Amino acid sequence: MKNKHATFTLDELCSLVGMNKRKVRFYMQNELVDRPEGSGGKGSFYTHRHLEQLLTIKKWKDAGLSLERIKEIIEDQGGPGSAAPLPPAKPRKPGAIEVWSHIHLADGIELQIEPERSRLSPEQLRRFSKTIMTALSEIRRSEDDH
Repeated sequence: MKNKHATFTLDELCSLVGMNKRKVRFYMQNELVDRPEGSGGKGSFYTHRHLEQLLTIKKWKDAGLSLERIKEIIEDQGGPGSAAPLPPAKPRKPGAIEVWSHIHLADGIELQIEPERSRLSPEQLRRFSKTIMTALSEIRRSEDDH
């Protein structure tokens, strides 16, 4: 966005981030996003900071992070206004539950990825998987040529 001093209505903000009002308000109530600026009610407005906060939450959600983990990250960074662009990897603790993605590459070959710790976006993970599948195909072709 070119104009960092632009202000938005709630409708405009929702349109920009692809979320509904209910979700944006939920994030505010749960202290994931700052409250609106202004005098309240129809005098409320949102800034580029709100837009960045919501886009960051959306990116982290798309990467597979839970709202609980996103809230931890935001709190560790000092609140919604100081959220980091990438979530730091959370140290593993004994007994911790992790969610892993399993990508079937070929018979007997599987790629396992822990999305939060990999620090890769879903698109980056897809590209990574395709690159590995391409490399596997090339290896198999070169073996067939011999």
